[in-house]
Amino acid sequence: MSDNAVDTSKRTWLIASTCAGAAGGVAVAVPFVSTFQPSERAKAAGAAVEVDISALKPGEKLTVEWRGKPVWIIKRTPEQLESLKKTEGQLADPKSERNPSDLTPEYARNQGRSIKPDVFVGVGICSHLGCSPSDKFQTGAQPSLPDDWQGGFLCPCHGSTFDMAGRVFKNKPAPDNLEVPPHMYLSDSRLLIGEDKKA
Repeated sequence: MSDNAVDTSKRTWLIASTCAGAAGGVAVAVPFVSTFQPSERAKAAGAAVEVDISALKPGEKLTVEWRGKPVWIIKRTPEQLESLKKTEGQLADPKSERNPSDLTPEYARNQGRSIKPDVFVGVGICSHLGCSPSDKFQTGAQPSLPDDWQGGFLCPCHGSTFDMAGRVFKNKPAPDNLEVPPHMYLSDSRLLIGEDKKA
């Protein structure tokens, strides 16, 4: 047997083992690389959420989840809408001018921070440390609230208070108003949270 025949045999085995190694490497790499792609759950978490608000009565709140955050939908009573005028002088940012593009879409930069005056849509997470404020819709003196309380929300963690439009009161730990997510009405009774422009 010549040296050339041995070299050819070794070369064949070397090529075969290299190809097998490369195929094994690809087989290992494909599942690894696929872990960098977002999961179906993660994709769904960012999707817009459609909500039927037809059963929501004045004074009631509905909570839905969007992007892992609680979103409050509140149908305000005429009295709650009137209270928004009474709290303006006590608020840190009544016109939502601080960080407007981050926290309040242009169409909600009004007294009610809403598209429709009676329906407030807001993210139920305090802008201070991420706690979830409690509903304090009842008016008047209550523990941890002023005697002239007009209704709104109280963050139990550090005492930040917000009115019925999610606007933070002055001299509170929370630096900003509650976030208003992008949203739009598909009809009088259907709301889409997470999108505000028709494609």
